[in-house]
Amino acid sequence: MNDPSARILVFAKAPIAGQAKTRLIPALGAARAAALHERLVRHTLATVCAADYPMELWCSPDTRHSFFSAARVSWPLSLHNQSGGDLGARMAQAFDDALTRAQYVILTGTDCPSMTTRDLQQAITALADGADAVVGPARDGGYWLIGLRRAQPRLFEGMAWGRATVLADTLARLREMNQHWCLLPERTDIDRPEDLAALPPQLIATP
Repeated sequence: MNDPSARILVFAKAPIAGQAKTRLIPALGAARAAALHERLVRHTLATVCAADYPMELWCSPDTRHSFFSAARVSWPLSLHNQSGGDLGARMAQAFDDALTRAQYVILTGTDCPSMTTRDLQQAITALADGADAVVGPARDGGYWLIGLRRAQPRLFEGMAWGRATVLADTLARLREMNQHWCLLPERTDIDRPEDLAALPPQLIATP
């Protein structure tokens, strides 16, 4: 295994129709959107597993869904409940928790199928080399990954999640805090109907 002082957290919702990938429901319908979400989660877990760092799956609404139990059997990971209010509060709590077990923590979602093991290794290397934070910019103005070497709750408070200002606001806060950060390659999140064109062929459902 690579550096055990590093840890990768994956935030994921259970693939429940009507609750997963809701912004894709107008294009795909609730069932197909949830099925795509499940494929994206599996793809992300396989990518993170290949990077060979300790992996944690942070589950919403909780760890009891059968999909998460199956994931624990399929991949070497531990299951954790997301807790807190909005996405920012849940991310801050996950960092607080994981940084008690690791020196460097990377957090990613499951919306970026073009993320590679090289991206993950680059992120951890940047933190190990002294960066306070590492961020993976998304083309929609958000980010698909964030990594920290110490808890930074300011980065997650009062953020307009889901809007095109998230990345810019995050970098502005890092600048105000005199933090040194590293940016990864810009990639596409699969969130909206127009993003479906960027979906890798292996993740497109077979009729």
